[in-house]
Amino acid sequence: MKVIFDVLKREVRKVSKDSSLFLILLLAPILYAFIYGSIYFNKGEEKVKIALVDDDGTAISRLLTQQFDATPMIEIIPSSNLSEAKEKMYRGDVQGYFYIQSDFEKNILSQKQANVNVVLNASRFLPSSDLLSTVTKVCLTVGAGVRKTYFNKQGMGDDEAMKMTNPINMDYRPLYNSGMTYGDFLLPGLLAIILQQTLLIGVAAAFASEREENLLNKLYETSKANISKIILGKTMLYVVVFMIFGIFFSIVNFSVFGVQIRGNYWDLAVIYALFVIAITTLAILIGSFFKTKLLVFQVLVFSSYPIFLITGYSMPYQALPKLVQGLSDLLPTSPFLKTYISIVQSGGSLSDNLNSVIHLIVLWLIFELLLIVRIRYLITKTTISS
Repeated sequence: MKVIFDVLKREVRKVSKDSSLFLILLLAPILYAFIYGSIYFNKGEEKVKIALVDDDGTAISRLLTQQFDATPMIEIIPSSNLSEAKEKMYRGDVQGYFYIQSDFEKNILSQKQANVNVVLNASRFLPSSDLLSTVTKVCLTVGAGVRKTYFNKQGMGDDEAMKMTNPINMDYRPLYNSGMTYGDFLLPGLLAIILQQTLLIGVAAAFASEREENLLNKLYETSKANISKIILGKTMLYVVVFMIFGIFFSIVNFSVFGVQIRGNYWDLAVIYALFVIAITTLAILIGSFFKTKLLVFQVLVFSSYPIFLITGYSMPYQALPKLVQGLSDLLPTSPFLKTYISIVQSGGSLSDNLNSVIHLIVLWLIFELLLIVRIRYLITKTTISS
């Protein structure tokens, strides 16, 4: 045990003396979590501008306009004609326009179909999607009100008129992300990726510096010629530090950004621990193939976005190409995110995600075996060359 602590103390001294490692392993996780997280602090969009052209100018068309303006999502920008509304959209002043045709009220009162047109700028996905959803709800609500008024005038009571207005009553209840906001969906995964990338880059760079400074033999001597103790001693530091970060994110950052943890904290701690161990082992393995610390930073700094894309978080795993699915299965991030999101957002447990937990453990054991073989090769090569 003393040998493992000697390796651990050596790693602590190494990180504390190297400003770049200290920055990325101890300061970057906190800074990035708050900086990137703050972008989605409000989680959803509000008051998205849409131009409105009302060629009818009647009581019902004004009611429709008022209902649009009363929603938190839409801010109505009046326009005198379609050409003006189109010009505003092309300039980016509004994200679309809504057109109420003439004879709108007349058609409704004469029981004819009345049409409205909504044109949205779909080059930005979130505003167009949110606007379309809100516009649809408002139109359906106003349409239902008009139908109910008509049935009331036919002598029906309110209950009977309501049944005729909505013969099929849909009970719509979105689960887990009740506000249907992008921030609630993205923030948990974003914080996990920040945790992973700072750990991956920092640990890989720390081991690459061992080769850069020709210290592998000294490390081997410190471990009493035991590769398993090298791995265990190095891993202990990062597991302790990043478990603290994981707990900090779960308590402080989630609270600040309004993210609710619906699952068990112990389950979350276990999956965090397995993930940190697997990523640390993978990082040391990756770092062993680099001869300089700078090269690690240059290469791995570009890995964040590709990893995020292929894990099945931003896009369903089933929709990914088969080759990409295979690459995704080789990353600890994929089974971790499945379990992590299930616990945080859905209130799941480890037993509910047993396949993903086993997947993560198997990857860790494979990385561990490969790392032992790789370090043994490097030590042998260094000894021969010296």
